Amino acid sequence: MYGLGTIINTAAIVAGGAGGALFGRFLKENVQDTLTKCCGVSTLFIAITGALEQMLTVENGAIVSQGAMLVIGCLTIGAVIGELLNLEGAFERFGEWLKLKTGNAKDKRFVDAFVTASLTVCIGAMAIVGSIEDGITGDYSILATKAVLDFIIIMVMSCSMGRGAVFSAIPVAIFQGSITVLAGLVRPLMTTPALANLSMVGNVLIFCVGVNLVWGKKVRVANLLPAIVIAVIAAFLPF
Repeated sequence: MYGLGTIINTAAIVAGGAGGALFGRFLKENVQDTLTKCCGVSTLFIAITGALEQMLTVENGAIVSQGAMLVIGCLTIGAVIGELLNLEGAFERFGEWLKLKTGNAKDKRFVDAFVTASLTVCIGAMAIVGSIEDGITGDYSILATKAVLDFIIIMVMSCSMGRGAVFSAIPVAIFQGSITVLAGLVRPLMTTPALANLSMVGNVLIFCVGVNLVWGKKVRVANLLPAIVIAVIAAFLPF
């Protein structure tokens, strides 16, 4: 069944978010704060590992770095585009709408939890590659693996940040579902260099999400999302 991977992934996020929100009600505020920072530190290490896998190679017994200028260029151009479009504001407005429509108007952390969780589970090569495989061959194994990871991540975020995290299932369903439907068109663009660039820049954005979790909102990560598109385009440029 085509699209089953996205359905499984979405269901896992809902289950993790619901369980985390219920359990989080019994945690004191200081415990929730510590859990948020633990989630942030974990996110930082996951992002660093993912980025360095693409940036560091071993040649003749020596470690060689690459891609630094690509990351800088993609982030710079992406930031300009994102700020002009104000993608962060769009995410927050949608979060505010959800907060009112779901009866969570009194939840002060709802929007922050929604935006942070959505960016964490949407950014990354697994979401794109898994959705393409699901759409073309019906193989949902990558998204099933991602579903397990997202279940844990969203459960912890829901415990520490509240019910807003569970609604990250909506952008995941839309984003991955759209790629699954358009898989035939997207697949030719996902060459090995394009996936490497996407993974590298995507993990840098995930690192920024971790920074926000640990130190409070310091980076408007949603406004950096165009950097991922720039990274894929860069793979086809002759340099």
